[in-house]
Amino acid sequence: MLRHNRERGFLDGQFLVAMPGMLDKNFERTVVYICAHSDDGAMGFVINRPQPLSFSDVLLHLQLLDEGEVIRLPGDTRDFPIRSGGPVESGRGFVLHSDDYMSESSIPVSDDICLTATLDIVRAISRGRGPRRGLMMLGYAGWGAGQLEGEIGANGWLTCPAEEDMIFDMRLEDKYDRVLAHMGISPAMLSSEAGHA
Repeated sequence: MLRHNRERGFLDGQFLVAMPGMLDKNFERTVVYICAHSDDGAMGFVINRPQPLSFSDVLLHLQLLDEGEVIRLPGDTRDFPIRSGGPVESGRGFVLHSDDYMSESSIPVSDDICLTATLDIVRAISRGRGPRRGLMMLGYAGWGAGQLEGEIGANGWLTCPAEEDMIFDMRLEDKYDRVLAHMGISPAMLSSEAGHA
């Protein structure tokens, strides 16, 4: 679904905000950043779920550095943020990042944000040559053809243009409420019932 030379779908670069009646616990009170949307389906990342692993843990697991090297990393490198990106392939890593870092495997998601899913970006981050802003995602959220449109139509999600600052900021505990507030919506005013004319 994510290819270099692809047309962007109408939900690319949008936030999905789970409605209060969301029955799937994987997505309760989540904000998802949509990276790819087409007739074949959609792919995105939950941006407000913490991940218990640290970047140091990832470097050690991938055997890119040993413990002594990890200890000597600058704090901002050791603390590179990691999120639980979604329930699909939760052991697979992706880096959502600013467009100041590009490799042959980087795919533009929007005018300012790219996605890289290869070890080259992990190595670059560990060497202090990574993107200015970024998040490592373990796993992703995926929908088959027409599935996401059906969920939106059934009042499962709200959509709005994504804000880069909101994607990369570190405050997770109230990100859901802040995205709704940015949309001019109070969570108390949302209903889980869909209206049909």
